[in-house]
Amino acid sequence: MQLRYGILGTSSIAPRFIAAVRAAGTGEIVAVSSRSVQKAQEKAQQWNIPTAYGSYDALLADDNVNTVYISTVNSEHYTWAKAAILRHKHVICEKPCTTTAQQTAELYDLARQEGVFFMEAQKMLFLPAILEVRRRIEAGVLGTVHMAQLSHSFPASYNGWMFDLSLGGGTLLSSGIYAVQLLIWLFGDIRSISGIKTTVETGAECQYILTGETQCGVQFTCKNSTLAVLDNTARLYGEKGWVELPEYWKARKAIFHIAGQEPEVVEFPCEHELVYEAEHIASCLSAGLLNSPTVTKDLSVKGISALEQVKEKW
Repeated sequence: MQLRYGILGTSSIAPRFIAAVRAAGTGEIVAVSSRSVQKAQEKAQQWNIPTAYGSYDALLADDNVNTVYISTVNSEHYTWAKAAILRHKHVICEKPCTTTAQQTAELYDLARQEGVFFMEAQKMLFLPAILEVRRRIEAGVLGTVHMAQLSHSFPASYNGWMFDLSLGGGTLLSSGIYAVQLLIWLFGDIRSISGIKTTVETGAECQYILTGETQCGVQFTCKNSTLAVLDNTARLYGEKGWVELPEYWKARKAIFHIAGQEPEVVEFPCEHELVYEAEHIASCLSAGLLNSPTVTKDLSVKGISALEQVKEKW
């Protein structure tokens, strides 16, 4: 089918998704919406989109839009994804899918009931570097993996709503979803998880350290900060060696360190890291699927459940 995307929300990731869809040649961006006509028209001109709407409802009423990309603040993902599904649109919802496991499960179930495609936009799991790491782990290149260390930092000004809890702010939802979903995807369910945090005056966390263990015994730490500059790398340690993934959430390369061998750098350069996600979405819809075989309901629910456990302990 010909994908005709409507972009619901004008967040900082929206133009990157638009560029990836165009680079992949897997769909057409036909409309964009914001909470004001002026903002929508400004972005439509900037992003070369033919139609601009000053409300999200207006976008959903457009029969020319058959697929909606949700890029609002986190707290609004559930409301507008549900509205789009009920208008019989296919939905790609930016991560985190919602702020609770219950809402996430409901959206997946509703989409299946309505016969439309639904997927959490977890770009990381389609990157060739990540896929190569998983392939080599499964082939036993590292031996049994016993430990993982993931770090991620970014400036506090990245999004204006980052520290507003009512909008789903806080660094845990922003970056923690990458870490926990990668761990689940590589090593299975998380057995235990907890952490410590630093907060700003709003009560939202500006940095944290998580520790835990997967069901298969991989112990992990996940660090994130808007205060300190971290090394922004995931490292997975096995019996035979270890692998590092610089900027793992948008990885372009993996570096394998196997005992007794020179480090091996495997590179996958690309201009738009979301292009693989765009290609996957088109492939799923072409095959008539209602869910992605990669970013499944199970993965989405377990990912946000892990973060809910952390918040409950906090």
